[in-house]
Amino acid sequence: MGQKADATKSPRTRSAPVLAREREVAKTAAINALLTRPIGILPAKVGDPVRPFALGLWNDVRPLLKPEVSVSALRKAVATYVHSRRYQMAVAKTGSLRHDINGEPVEPVSDADRMDALSKYEGFQARDGSSKPKSASPAQPTKTEAIRSALLRRKEKPR
Repeated sequence: MGQKADATKSPRTRSAPVLAREREVAKTAAINALLTRPIGILPAKVGDPVRPFALGLWNDVRPLLKPEVSVSALRKAVATYVHSRRYQMAVAKTGSLRHDINGEPVEPVSDADRMDALSKYEGFQARDGSSKPKSASPAQPTKTEAIRSALLRRKEKPR
């Protein structure tokens, strides 16, 4: 129950680590299936922390690629993971650290990277409508909100 309420909070206000769900574990399993050995930074099971990658981690992961697998397949699998909502939440979290291939912290996430991840995370919320608070009874709109709503409806009508 508490996890659902936490998911709607901004990643910057949450103090707990971002934990992997089944979706993230499936993505990391796909990455590890392309490699000669699993890498420690990826969550192995539901509830493991999602950790931001160290800059340049690709140079450590690329040599582990199985000979019969294409580099582009690995790039796509890694991109699917690092562009996910939970990964972006982990990067956007205040005080988050980047980790090496074994999962050891190496440096803090830069403010620029944190802000970029936060804007991506907010983009996810805007697309699925989860950024709008759900209230039991609709409140009366303020005059400003009523004007804004009327203007938006005018823009939506085809000319």
